[in-house]
Amino acid sequence: MAQLDQLPETLGQVKRAALDSGFFSEDNAQRLAENEIEAYIACGRQSHNLTLEERLAIAPEPPENPDVVTAMKYRLKSEVGKQFYAKRKSTVEPVFGIIKEVMGFRRFLLRGLNAVTGEWTMRLYCLQERSVFAG
Repeated sequence: MAQLDQLPETLGQVKRAALDSGFFSEDNAQRLAENEIEAYIACGRQSHNLTLEERLAIAPEPPENPDVVTAMKYRLKSEVGKQFYAKRKSTVEPVFGIIKEVMGFRRFLLRGLNAVTGEWTMRLYCLQERSVFAG
C-alpha cells in the first residue's frame, strides 16, 4: 500500500485489485477494503473444467452483512468478478509464462531478499546483453 501511495497522481487511483491465491488472507482483504480498493483475491485453486451445470448456474444472491472475505468471495463468483479476474490471463500470467518457459527461470538459486534481488538483476542484465549481441 505504501508503494501505491508513492505513485504519481496522474496515474489515477487503484479501484480494484486482482491477486492470486498467494496473497489471500483476511488481513490483505481488510487492508484493501480500508484503502477503498475492491479486492479480487483467489481463495484457492479453481477448477479449470467446470461442468455444464456449473457454467450455466445462476449467481447466488449476495450475502447479507458479509465480512470482507465473504463479500470478496461473492464478487469473484459474480459475472463482473469473473470477467475482471479473467483479465489476469492476458495481462499478468503471460509474463510469468515467459519468465518460466522462454527464459528458463523456474527458481532462485540463492536465498534471502538481498541475494535474490542480486540474482534477479544479474539474470536480467545477462539477458539484455545476450539480446544485444544476438541482434
